[in-house]
Amino acid sequence: MQISALQLAELLAGFGRAQAAIVQGLENELAGVRSGRIIPALQNAAHMRDHPEPTLVDLPVRVVLNSMGRLPPDPAVIARDLERLIGGAASAPATKAEAAAASAPAAKAADAPAAAPDAGTLDFIKPA
Repeated sequence: MQISALQLAELLAGFGRAQAAIVQGLENELAGVRSGRIIPALQNAAHMRDHPEPTLVDLPVRVVLNSMGRLPPDPAVIARDLERLIGGAASAPATKAEAAAASAPAAKAADAPAAAPDAGTLDFIKPA
């Protein structure tokens, strides 16, 4: 069986949505646990301060962080990141919205738990 980058990206997005739903359930029961405990732990696990560009190991955690936003992660963007990481090809943002989202600071995304970038990219999760 061969799996395409887009199929793998859709699978990662689904895992991210499931994990975000668990975090939402915890937040409903324990107010403040999301922003006080879970998001900082996920940011640490994603190595956002160590290296702003996601690695293959960091990508699933960044998908989970993106899944907690208002917009779900875009499988096409995840697939492009997967191809870049696995294939080694560098890719530039395709639109101005993606370029703007890529330069948005992570602190802004972390401080506004319900907010997410308009383009639905993973690249927005970078340190300031």
